Amino acid sequence: MKSTTATVISLAGFVSTALGHGFVTSPPARMPGDAMAAACGQQVEINQKSDNYGNIQGELQVASSQSDYNAEECNIWLCKGYKFADNTANVQTFSAGQVVPFKVDIRAPHTGVANVTIVSTSTNTVIGSTLKSWDVYASNSSPIPDEQKSFDITIPSDLGNQCATAGDCVIQWQWDAQSIDQTYQSCIDFTVGGSGSGGASSSASSVAPSQTTVAAVAQSSSTTAATPTSTASATTTKAAFINAAEIPSSLLTSVISTALPTAVSVPTQPLTEGTTMQDLVDWINYLMSSVTVAKRHARDFF
Repeated sequence: MKSTTATVISLAGFVSTALGHGFVTSPPARMPGDAMAAACGQQVEINQKSDNYGNIQGELQVASSQSDYNAEECNIWLCKGYKFADNTANVQTFSAGQVVPFKVDIRAPHTGVANVTIVSTSTNTVIGSTLKSWDVYASNSSPIPDEQKSFDITIPSDLGNQCATAGDCVIQWQWDAQSIDQTYQSCIDFTVGGSGSGGASSSASSVAPSQTTVAAVAQSSSTTAATPTSTASATTTKAAFINAAEIPSSLLTSVISTALPTAVSVPTQPLTEGTTMQDLVDWINYLMSSVTVAKRHARDFF
């Protein structure tokens, strides 16, 4: 009986994957592996390993009869359950503003919609704006346009340090073939390095400034040139929202006056001696990076 059951399950997996219709072939996308099998179940992983072009609904059909399927751990609506741990060798390094060419292999057309977004893997929510979208994708009433199979996306310049660590973000292509209720996904693991012009890396993390530095922003608008005593370095810090590399080092290292500006109602707390413009830049970037925005689930983009 067990042998017969296993055969039926394997056949069901084969039938499902035989219908696989779309996958990103360049840049290298996540593939199934042992970590996926541990979270999503062995049969689900076998299903996708036999045909990574398969759809999420097909995976769920296989998973529904498997005792080793863990819905929470699998998180199947993020990259079809494919895991970063199985794909650490395929992490791409991009720069802000870099144009990245994509290649998609569509084996059979089915009318739907599609988009390309950057997704936070910790929350499965879209970061920023949609990079590419199609209101009608892979229509089965006409030949598939070349621009739906070969296109460019541009790495946003406002990611800050959100995608500085491998595994934190993916570029996700998603095709929702509504005409047959099948959803296809491909995910590219990446990190953001320097600017598109080849500048220094922008992946340095922001550090919360001291309360004295916070007070400095409210209390002073004047600066005087002096020998810097702050440990902040303009050459090692590139701000996420204010690009310190584009500010003259003589200004960054100048010390903010401890005197309060006139006719300004602010707390009368003097600045710490040696507070520099670099401290001010760091604080502004920390403040901007702390602003929260409404998060949208990746599936909300359809």
